Order: sequence, then structure tokens, then C-alpha cells
Amino acid sequence: MVPSMSFEKPKIRLCVDQPLAEEQAVALSRDQAHYLFGVMRLERGARVALFNGRDGEWAAEVADAGKRGGTLVCRDRQAAQGTPPDLWLLFAPVKKARTDFIVEKAVEMGVRRILPVQTDFTNSERLRVDKQQAHAVEAAEQCGATFVPEVAEMARLERLLSEWDTTRQILFCDETAAGAPTILGGLEPGPWAVLIGPEGGFSDRERARLAEMDCARAVSLGPRILRAETAAVAALALWQAHLGDWT
Repeated sequence: MVPSMSFEKPKIRLCVDQPLAEEQAVALSRDQAHYLFGVMRLERGARVALFNGRDGEWAAEVADAGKRGGTLVCRDRQAAQGTPPDLWLLFAPVKKARTDFIVEKAVEMGVRRILPVQTDFTNSERLRVDKQQAHAVEAAEQCGATFVPEVAEMARLERLLSEWDTTRQILFCDETAAGAPTILGGLEPGPWAVLIGPEGGFSDRERARLAEMDCARAVSLGPRILRAETAAVAALALWQAHLGDWT
């Protein structure tokens, strides 16, 4: 009798664009091959976890390892495809490293879409969407997610609100909302967006516009003024604990 073979779950995870299925061959890009074979020193027969945001997570085996490319073959599915709650994060970009942090943590916290917004007091007017999307992919690879949220092009907050689908509620995190209810107070299930302002806060005009929207709710994140990246993590964590997939 031949003993059954068991494998540990692969420790290295890679996001790919190709379809994933049993015995599906997956060609690696030059950068992916360099990472697996040049940096991580994998050889033929090693196992890697693959996901593409559609077909779940698959354990794949290195069939061909080269300096400029390689091939993996899917062997068995390790996890079904997961989709985070219908939660968006709208945030005003800040300094580069802190924007990177916000995108990375948004993926880890289970956001479905990331929308950078240009507010009246936004200090950073440029944002490389391709680089932030790459950060989102890296974060998903590290945290075990099978879904990578889209990082949208930066848009003016005023325009975004004028075109807003009012069936999606907005948590407007306003540090000046003295006496406002905390984020845990009576939220209703459904599509949501968390809105985080810039270092200078929201302008009076922006607060007035949000106050006019029945779907927008001003909330407090506590007695202290939080930095933008801290506010994003705090708001997402509290929403997830109340309405998301942490419950």
C-alpha cells in the first residue's frame, strides 16, 4: 500500500492574472520568477499558494524554474474564493509612506474598494494608482486574502458626492463633531463607505455638503484627534466589528 502524501500549506503566496484550476499551468512573469527563484531560492517541486481574486487559493508546484521565467502547476485548492463586505474606503492622500500604509491596512481590514479623494485641504495632489494597486496586491499576498480591492483614480470629493448612489451610506469621520455618536451607535446593514479627511480636516463647505445628504452620518472616533492613517484603521475596525465579517 502506497502511503498518502501530505503537504504543509505553502508559506509563499502569489497573486496572478491567469485562471486557476486543477492541473492548470501558470506562466510566471520575469519579476515573479526573480522573486521565487532568485530571492526565495525555490526549486522544482516547491509549492506556492496562488490566487487571482476569482478562483480561490490554490497550492501550485514549481514545474519549471528559470532566471527570466518559470511555470507553476495548480495541484489542489486550499481555500474557496472570499469577498470582503461591501465597504469602501474614501480617503484624502497624505505623505507617501502614510498613504502606502492606508492602502495596505485597508486591504488587511477587508475593504472592497479604495477611492482616493481630493478635498479642499488635501496636501498631496498626485497619486500613482499603479503603485498603490501594487501595494494592495502585496498586502493581499501577506494577509491571506483571496481578493484584491481596486484602487480607483483620485477624484474630487465634491464631484464624487454629486454622483453618489444614495443607497450606499457614508460614515463621515469628522474630528470637529463634538458630541456626535460613536461609530457603533445603531448602524444599519447594507453598502457602506468610510470617509476619512486630510491632515487639515474637512472644510466648512464640505461639512455642509455632507450634512445635506441623508445617507451621510457624522461620527466620532473618540476624544482625541487622530492622524489620517490612524483614523482609517480605527473606523474600519469598528465598522467591521459591528457590521462586517468579524462578527
